[in-house]
Amino acid sequence: MLLLVGLGNPGARYAGNRHNIGFMAVDAIAKHHDIGPWRRRFQGVAAEGPLAGERVLLLLPGTYMNESGRAVAEAAHFYKLGLSDIVVFHDEIDLEPSKVRVKTGGGIAGHNGLRSISAHIGNDYRRVRIGVGHPGVKDLVYSYVLSDFGKDERPWVGALCELIAANTDLLAKGQDATFQNKVHLSMQAKGFFPPKDMD
Repeated sequence: MLLLVGLGNPGARYAGNRHNIGFMAVDAIAKHHDIGPWRRRFQGVAAEGPLAGERVLLLLPGTYMNESGRAVAEAAHFYKLGLSDIVVFHDEIDLEPSKVRVKTGGGIAGHNGLRSISAHIGNDYRRVRIGVGHPGVKDLVYSYVLSDFGKDERPWVGALCELIAANTDLLAKGQDATFQNKVHLSMQAKGFFPPKDMD
């Protein structure tokens, strides 16, 4: 069993926020792989189904971002999952918009959802870091991530979530680097960022 967690805040007022791109990505995975229906479980909503020969549980915590760890811990303990079986999709302000990086463990860079999860289950789970960009000034970060993607950003957000969903089978197989590269090259092919990787 793999646990795929999308981070975000529940409710319509947050649905389009940059902070909710984790929710958007996992919702796209559910649609692409026909996993469902969503049911109220583990202090949020969850859907279970097959993906690349694995059984997966998709989870959108309903606890609000700062308490995401409560929902993740409940699901992980219920299925007796190890940290390597948990993949968390979240917004990353230290990555350019539309960039995706996968890593295991590491710092939380001030992300309250990651802080909560690490406090509840430990730090060495897998993360899919989805770049949303930085407002440029530290004091503006809070309002920036809690504001909606702009109209001009929505095309790449939709394309990126669909590409993440289309390639999630690679994550399920543990091929994190291949997943990352395929998403990057596909976004590049669609023209959503310059050919030269600026990292």
